[in-house]
Amino acid sequence: MIQTRDQLRARHAYNRVERFLTNNPKQGDSYRTQVNGLGAAIMRNGLVAALAFLESRDDAGCALLSDLAAYDIHGLGRVDDGPKLAAKVRTLDVDGYLLATRDVLALAVWFRRAVQGLSANGTAEDGDDARGETDA
Repeated sequence: MIQTRDQLRARHAYNRVERFLTNNPKQGDSYRTQVNGLGAAIMRNGLVAALAFLESRDDAGCALLSDLAAYDIHGLGRVDDGPKLAAKVRTLDVDGYLLATRDVLALAVWFRRAVQGLSANGTAEDGDDARGETDA
């Protein structure tokens, strides 16, 4: 069955987030913070600056950078690790940079949905439905 790019992004994000939260429960809050701020950081500062910020952060920031690198980002492909992704982004021409930024922003949306929808043990958080909305 053919999958859309959004379906591929969603599967990648949910798998990566679930694996991180399961293997690193003590760093879950830090990872969630990094994920929740990623889209805004890209829009505010640009892709290169947002990736550099993740490089400078704790293990959770570096893990998120590696999770992004493992996805087939437009014009970059899959990269071995996070710092290589950041270095590769710096070499892009303007058109490639804009396309990569758009792709990472779309991926960031799915990472955010994944951290909102998954608790530390990989199940939906109490009181939240599938859309991440709480019962009123």
